[in-house]
Amino acid sequence: MPLVHVSLRAGKPEAYRQAIFDSLYRAMHETFEVPEDDQFMTATEHDAANFRYGASYLGVARSDDLVFIQITANNTRTVKQKKLLFRRIAELLSESAGIRPEDVFVSLVEVAKENWSLGNGLAQYA
Repeated sequence: MPLVHVSLRAGKPEAYRQAIFDSLYRAMHETFEVPEDDQFMTATEHDAANFRYGASYLGVARSDDLVFIQITANNTRTVKQKKLLFRRIAELLSESAGIRPEDVFVSLVEVAKENWSLGNGLAQYA
């Protein structure tokens, strides 16, 4: 049950944001075996004064089209699955939204299964 938050510069059309959501879900479905309808995502847009990044940190040439993606997920995936996820996200965002791979920044936050409540005050995975 990944929870995804996307941060990007303000001004992109709704279709662009929806393409990001669709691509992220598809990548997680393909690489993390996320089930149908397991789509919990938000997007936050920021003006230039509230969006800062290292334009060349670690030799990656980033632009103002940078997209920060934070995925919180169960700590059950292998390193191989994580690498496949990162690669697939970059591929799909390039194809669907025209985002350069250099502008795809992904952070994976892993949590134990018992740390989720998906509604009704229950710990569904505990």
